[in-house]
Amino acid sequence: MSEIVNTWLIPLISLIAIVDPVAAVPSFLSMTARESAEHRRTIIRNACLTCVGLMVAFALGGTLIFKVFAITIPAFRIAGGLILGKTAFDMLRAEPHRATDDEIEEGRRKVEIAITPLAVPILAGPGALSTVMLMMNRTADVPAMLPVLVAIGATGLVSYYVLRLSETVLRVMGRTGINLMSRLMGILLLTVAVQFVIDSARELGVIR
Repeated sequence: MSEIVNTWLIPLISLIAIVDPVAAVPSFLSMTARESAEHRRTIIRNACLTCVGLMVAFALGGTLIFKVFAITIPAFRIAGGLILGKTAFDMLRAEPHRATDDEIEEGRRKVEIAITPLAVPILAGPGALSTVMLMMNRTADVPAMLPVLVAIGATGLVSYYVLRLSETVLRVMGRTGINLMSRLMGILLLTVAVQFVIDSARELGVIR
């Protein structure tokens, strides 16, 4: 049972926590206030496909990136932990942690916001991309990659339906409820960030 949790559930929960589509609801509604329902659905579909595609690309291409830039895994894991930690603290304060006010304002003026800022950086930000690279780097063979790829696909699917139901989500949860959800996700994300740093310290022999 514990093996199933570690292999399948932890990657999924961690990735949903860092992408945090619920927190993207207010920004999405603000940027698409003048769009028709049909165009909103198109934006959501394109954004989620872009998000998934980008995370898969970083997950599969992570090893090449490490080799090209001569980056060691412990160093990248610590850097990823620090990025996730910063994101987690922002979430605990219920602050926007991926798109700036300028990016959201630009999104309101853009004809097509699916790629940026919705897919990047609101959904697939630096924290999400570094997380999938670290998760994939832990795998030793092709079958072991499957849980990470499934987690990426499932996160894209969850994001799609959360954004499709964005008006309902905002009406039911309200800003206070969304902030509370963001704080809970922040706690989970901070735990993952600390674990990344601990794993790196153990791998370097700093701790046993």
